[in-house]
Amino acid sequence: MQRRLFLKNIMGVSGAVALGQWPLESWAETNATSLKITILHTNDQHSRLEPFPKTDRLAGRGGVVNRARILTKIRSEEPNILLFDAGDIFQGTPYFNFYKGRPEIELMTQMGYDAVTMGNHDFDGGIDLYVKQIKDYAKFPVLVANYDFTNTAMQGLGQPYKIFNIHGVKIGVFGLGINPQGLIPEKLFGGIKYLDPIKVANETAAFLRNEKKCTLVVCLSHLGYKMTGDEVSDLIMAPQTKDIDLIIGGHTHTFLDTPTVLKNQAGKQILVNQAGWGGASLGRLDFTFDRVSKQVYYASQAVSVQ
Repeated sequence: MQRRLFLKNIMGVSGAVALGQWPLESWAETNATSLKITILHTNDQHSRLEPFPKTDRLAGRGGVVNRARILTKIRSEEPNILLFDAGDIFQGTPYFNFYKGRPEIELMTQMGYDAVTMGNHDFDGGIDLYVKQIKDYAKFPVLVANYDFTNTAMQGLGQPYKIFNIHGVKIGVFGLGINPQGLIPEKLFGGIKYLDPIKVANETAAFLRNEKKCTLVVCLSHLGYKMTGDEVSDLIMAPQTKDIDLIIGGHTHTFLDTPTVLKNQAGKQILVNQAGWGGASLGRLDFTFDRVSKQVYYASQAVSVQ
């Protein structure tokens, strides 16, 4: 059966999104009339473990202590939380220069991140350093579907996708990395092969939707919200896809109060969201699956971290 996703945000109802199949028969773990799943996300943290200084326009915002406090509060209110990051965890403060990414990964593990994708600055210390920090300190997977890691240090560590099952509702999540040409020195990229993100996105999303029967398909993208020229970005990719419901973006440090809503190849709506940079904001998207009406309601909020 087809269902419609009604968009709600702090400004009120803004449209409707039709998603894929909703296998109600698999939702047998609970007798509740509705199920709420909250997706939280960050991007482009750039090793900012402390709040922005007083001289910055984002003064007082950010910091892992503030973020952890907000996450704890949300988790006390909502039982079904997924927490993602869209890349560029490393580089930008002396913490990275001195500790080479260890505190960033350790603290994200402590905050309970469920999955991340890679950004171009995550290669700044070289692929071997990234692999070491992930292997030693991460308890979350690294998802990148359009990087071929064969015969590199990332082989067996990077995954194209992961499926989260919450009371029978399957959420398929996959990652996309940016074109390294002109951004990442070849010696740091470590022999990884870059694959067409739009082609890979369509193949992976179709697999998650049709083969794995995911109700919600989410892309963690480090392509950028909007790029110059004909570079592939989230806004360029989204209309050329069919089975993605939500793109959580990074790279361009774009602060969005509410997600951008576009039409995909099938004429259905797709959401594109991004949470600025430096941990100053936390993106929040609440999906409520209603058993009675067979509909999914959506609300969004940009949470200021301070």
